[in-house]
Amino acid sequence: MDKVAFISREAEVRVPCGDVDLVGDLLVPAGAAGIVLFAHGSGSSRRSPRNRSVAQQIQNKGLATLLFDLLTPEEARGEARSGELRFNIPLLTERLAAVTGWVCKEPDLGDLRVGYFGASTGAAAALAAATGDPEVKALVSRGGRTDLAGTAVENMKAATLLIAGGLDQPVMEWNHQTFERLRCVKQLSIISGATHLFEEEGTLEKVAELAASWFAIHLPQAQEPWT
Repeated sequence: MDKVAFISREAEVRVPCGDVDLVGDLLVPAGAAGIVLFAHGSGSSRRSPRNRSVAQQIQNKGLATLLFDLLTPEEARGEARSGELRFNIPLLTERLAAVTGWVCKEPDLGDLRVGYFGASTGAAAALAAATGDPEVKALVSRGGRTDLAGTAVENMKAATLLIAGGLDQPVMEWNHQTFERLRCVKQLSIISGATHLFEEEGTLEKVAELAASWFAIHLPQAQEPWT
């Protein structure tokens, strides 16, 4: 693959993951010292306006973002019919880990501190991948199925922010349970009046603010411009 050579521009990248390639949208602002990888749940995509809204807030903090799909287009179409892959956390975790490895090996990205933003089952994959990778320094889970990450979260080292909607009762309870298991720097934020997708007025904006601030603290900007 050609060397990523741009500043404050977006580029489409193709990341090899086993026998498939995953397509992502990469943006690296000038001076970035951190990069946030997005792992979304079933039914969403890297082109989702909701994901891009959160990514923009993170970019405004001077951090790079990589939005990509954990499933290929063919797999996503099959998933829409069968629902078989959305809960295949080992598969999603393996692919997220592969993308992280690609980022860390890219000449122009390898020095960036890595963070994860995960949603729904993507958050479970993010938690599972982060526990096994010391390169991951910060993680934000939005409406995450944190119960699917199991007891592995007890080994988490990355600074972890869990965000749940106050009206999303099961997920809120799972997040409370996961929060108690975490032994890292951690925070649990419950957004009043929000359901699972944070579709209520102002709730997604609150998620974006919390996430961007968390990453800005734990993935600080570089002193010199990124080139």
